[in-house]
Amino acid sequence: MARLQNKVVLVTGAANGIGAAAVTRFAAEGAVVVATDVDEDAGRAVVAKIVANGGRAEFLAQDVSSEEGWIGVTGHALAAHGRIDVLVNNAGIYLISPLAETSLTDWNRLMAVNVTGVFLGMKHTAPKMADTGGGAIVNLSSIAGLVGVAGHTLYGASKGAVRTMSKDVAAEYAAANVRVNSVHPTYVRTGMAEYGAAAAGSTLAALGPKMSPLGRIAEPADVVNFLVFLASDEASYLTGSEYNIDGGGTTLLSLGAGAPR
Repeated sequence: MARLQNKVVLVTGAANGIGAAAVTRFAAEGAVVVATDVDEDAGRAVVAKIVANGGRAEFLAQDVSSEEGWIGVTGHALAAHGRIDVLVNNAGIYLISPLAETSLTDWNRLMAVNVTGVFLGMKHTAPKMADTGGGAIVNLSSIAGLVGVAGHTLYGASKGAVRTMSKDVAAEYAAANVRVNSVHPTYVRTGMAEYGAAAAGSTLAALGPKMSPLGRIAEPADVVNFLVFLASDEASYLTGSEYNIDGGGTTLLSLGAGAPR
């Protein structure tokens, strides 16, 4: 397990769910991990466990919607490690709301994290990657960024923007060997998905057979396995693409309410 040996990997939203599973796995694959989140206690606990198990990781508090925060985080990573090889834009928030009941405040808050955060992350890492010979950016979108889902006007719009931005930056930075791809999970067994299931009047266990012909909800490891691949040199010919991690759900099933990662 050394597919990311000595690569410097920056992961946002690393305190819980997919992000916590990702930084743990990246460290196990030999990466030097810079984990960030607004949840400092949970983030530091994740990193402490990695270090206790012999991994290399550090935690930085970060609000991804702040450009000053991004300048600080990337500046620290470059000063400490000399480069950033991989960026995983994972931080995000989730809201289900009928269109007529959705406030502009809700819209601005969600877009600031889910869209502006990804934009700023790419803005402040892609040029640095280009300066050091290239790198990989993986942006976490959602199947809600690909298909229409009732009650998901905000979330779906934000994840659709992530998909399109990923392609645009991939085109701009391909010549500099900076690869950019988006990953689109379905329900994953996380606190965010539990909220989504409850808002849809269901549970994760009940949604499994409905969301995927495989008959189960995705586990964080199902997503992380693919993140490791995209971050590694094994994916050196992949850029500007979108990848569904949905157990065949978007292909074979008609979605009802709810489709978060």
